Amino acid sequence: MTAPQTESDVFPFTGSSYRCPAPQYARLRAEQPVVKVPTAGGVDAWLVTRYDDVRRLSADPRLSRALACGPHAPRIGGTMHTTPEMIISLDSPEHSRLRKLVAGAFTLRRVERMRANVQKVADELLDDMQAKGGTVDLVQQLALPLPLTVIGELLGVPSQDLRTFEKWARAFATVDDRAGGEASLAGLAKLSEYIVGLIADKRGNPADDMLSELIAARDNDDRLSEPELVTFGFTLIGAGFDTTANQLANSVLALLVDARDQWRSLVEDRGRIPTAVEELLRHVNLFATDTSGFPRIAAEDIEVGDVTIRKGDAVLLSLASANRDETVFPDAARLDLARTPNPHISFGHGIHYCLGKHLGRMEMEIALDGLVRRFPDLRLAVPESELPWHSGEINHTLTSLPVVWGD
Repeated sequence: MTAPQTESDVFPFTGSSYRCPAPQYARLRAEQPVVKVPTAGGVDAWLVTRYDDVRRLSADPRLSRALACGPHAPRIGGTMHTTPEMIISLDSPEHSRLRKLVAGAFTLRRVERMRANVQKVADELLDDMQAKGGTVDLVQQLALPLPLTVIGELLGVPSQDLRTFEKWARAFATVDDRAGGEASLAGLAKLSEYIVGLIADKRGNPADDMLSELIAARDNDDRLSEPELVTFGFTLIGAGFDTTANQLANSVLALLVDARDQWRSLVEDRGRIPTAVEELLRHVNLFATDTSGFPRIAAEDIEVGDVTIRKGDAVLLSLASANRDETVFPDAARLDLARTPNPHISFGHGIHYCLGKHLGRMEMEIALDGLVRRFPDLRLAVPESELPWHSGEINHTLTSLPVVWGD
């Protein structure tokens, strides 16, 4: 089943925003939930848009990430670069081997032990925000430094290096397709160079941090190759802060612009915040392409309803569309902070289910709790139309979010 190939049907679709995925997805969910679409790379790919299909195929081992990163893989366009050693580029059993090395650091129990320190970091940032007064850029004041500091401490990045590292990691993660991805590749090179130096330092002076543990797994147990060790370092740091920073900034914007009444409900009862975070994770559309960001390749034929995805075909799974499936989320277009149950798949599903899901949730809860508690009348300092966005191909990224409070 193939959609008409008009300009508006070329993937990635136009019209996506932090509020919602592109309007084509609603039509496709209703009429053609598994459809072959032309892509900007010049090849056709299967686009999957309904919740049940996306969730099931996310866990289907016949859909390969490794094949999508191979030298002869069909290209769908875009400039996001991954290397074969990155965990997001791997299938099992290689993926499982690497994931087990770090999964213990991200369990709910380990993350809860970090809560006091995350709270301390957030309180210090909010103290500084309150002391400044006037107009404050919430991106630079809270959304970026909170997850950056937390993941930096987890992995043992010296605090004096964090801001420099942030610049490189953001360049790598925030691809600008108009520039051909040059800034992303430059950021990747700088990240790799930095991690190589940091690994050398920690080999001589190991500490109680995840990177030191990974070095021990490499040197003592031979469970990592040197390229895997390096890519693990920058992957975890980059993924550990950029996505959370964007999610936090965009979520606060959604609350201040589209849900002032619900913001007030959080002010009145902060116990509602965990449920609200789940809805913000579902509703706020982080991905600019409205997929999980990376294509997969069918390793063999796969039947999905009345459609056959052939071996070698590219497949795109739209998490954003799945999270708006009315059969699973009644009144799905509405931001409802009291929504329950809320089985969203914003963290993915299957073997690539986000390792940092518990940490990301906790950072969101602590940040929102601090904002509604200390700045109950927080509001935008400029009209929404004047907010600056980075025009890239991966995430909807606010470059600043000016806010004020008080009189």
